[in-house]
Amino acid sequence: MNRRPDRARPRSLQLAIATILASLIAAPALPIERHVSLPPASNPAPAAERTRPPIGWVDFCKRHPAECTTDIGEPAKIMLFQARWDEIGTVNRRVNAQIRPMPDIEHWGLIESWDFPDDGIGDCEDYVLEKRRQLAAAGLPRRALLITVVLDEANAGHAVLMVRTDRGDFVLDNKRDAILPWRATGYSFIKRESQRETGWIAFGGQEDNAATATLSPPN
Repeated sequence: MNRRPDRARPRSLQLAIATILASLIAAPALPIERHVSLPPASNPAPAAERTRPPIGWVDFCKRHPAECTTDIGEPAKIMLFQARWDEIGTVNRRVNAQIRPMPDIEHWGLIESWDFPDDGIGDCEDYVLEKRRQLAAAGLPRRALLITVVLDEANAGHAVLMVRTDRGDFVLDNKRDAILPWRATGYSFIKRESQRETGWIAFGGQEDNAATATLSPPN
């Protein structure tokens, strides 16, 4: 007896192909990594005399002494190349997106409390600490990643991470994803961690003569 031609098999194959194509069309596009060209070289921020560290930093260092020790054997500046610049930008954007901003008084019931934002909540200092932790874990020298105190566009105290490089000093800020040269932030720079010892130094030689960025911050 002659067997009937099997017409189901080609039709099943067509259905399978159509299903695969439909799933590919419906699948979300993979995220595209942002690529920002290396910045032009600029002058570093001036800093000179020793000054008092922020009280929040002092308390943080008692709990995390390894985070505050200055290793003068590490490079004082980061040599920038494209992959490293992209990595710094990725960390800045990721931490800005992951942390929910909240003042210490609401978060902990304290006026000032510095710590890692492991619960996903923090204020400006906590963003800085997390960015530095991630960049140091990626192999960048902690000595070139400096917690820095500024006065922002509202003349209020604010903390940022200053990244010292062979192309100048750049600022990682929780208020923006763009990484700017220190002079382009619109901030007045008050003081930062020292690269020579465990402690802090003032900009412009003294805190009442702070270095001021010359450009207004972008929107």
